[in-house]
Amino acid sequence: MNILKKIALTLIIIITAISCNNQDKTKTTERTSQPQNTTPSISNFVGNYVSESYTKKSEGYDWIAVSVNQLSDSTVHISVRSRMDKKKPSCTFDADAIKISNNQFKSNVDGKLIIYTFNKGSINIEPEKNEDKYILQYYCSGGGNFSGDYKKINEPLDEKQIDGRVFIKTLSLQNIGFDVSTTGKGSIQQLTIQPFGLKIDNNKITIEIDGSVTNAEVEDLNADGFPELLIYTTSAGSGSYGNVIGYSVNAGKSISQIYFPPISDNPKANKGYMGHDEFAIVETTLVQRFKTYKEGDANSNPTGNIRQIQYKLKDGEASRKFIIDKIIEYPEK
Repeated sequence: MNILKKIALTLIIIITAISCNNQDKTKTTERTSQPQNTTPSISNFVGNYVSESYTKKSEGYDWIAVSVNQLSDSTVHISVRSRMDKKKPSCTFDADAIKISNNQFKSNVDGKLIIYTFNKGSINIEPEKNEDKYILQYYCSGGGNFSGDYKKINEPLDEKQIDGRVFIKTLSLQNIGFDVSTTGKGSIQQLTIQPFGLKIDNNKITIEIDGSVTNAEVEDLNADGFPELLIYTTSAGSGSYGNVIGYSVNAGKSISQIYFPPISDNPKANKGYMGHDEFAIVETTLVQRFKTYKEGDANSNPTGNIRQIQYKLKDGEASRKFIIDKIIEYPEK
């Protein structure tokens, strides 16, 4: 009887051990079969992409390049440039695009959505709606269009052939316009403003800036029948402090620079300010917006409210200038 009990006990122990072993294998299998996070990093999309004709550039073929640079965890800057060593560049375009899926970004261009799709070392650029394809023709000369596919290359673009301007934008209002562009590498860039349509002085203006141009706009801010040109810049480095370079048209004859006051001149506006600001014209008001910092906040993580400063253009003794009209503060949604 004792022998039978020992045999039975041994069998129970063996069965229990086998069962536990199988459970461990099942758990191991379950662990190893869990899906991995395959969401691509935005940094994987950063780089230069070129049209198919780039491989024939030495034979004189025209070509287009798309450069992608990361701005944040959810935004990239798209820059389209073309060959310009043999003729004027055929395509120039700049836009900031917001992430909408793992491999897609979108930007709003004149009220139309442009979609950028990354796939296996390539980028496709198309308007969201096929009927909006014409919108991309505006940025190319000779009836061209830069929609289509571009292949990523692991080398710098040909600097001898590529349009070297970093920022390019042409703006016009009330039959007066401005070609705005920047050149240069690193933190110091050359800003060039070429006015056209003025009755007396259309001379080119060149300014050295420490940082980069983020955008430019025109609007008749003082309702005198002539436009103002506003150019928004951001400083180099982690602070990214914003500034406005403005010009006002003098009765359609010439332009004069507008004075934009440093934010440090106003203690209420300056409290908690550490850069990372945005500028935009809203009707006839210049709006500056940024998130405020509390004591102890890291530069990359402000925890304060959103502050919005509204400026109005006024006549000064020597020149026109921006005056703070309102300061509004509200919590981030």
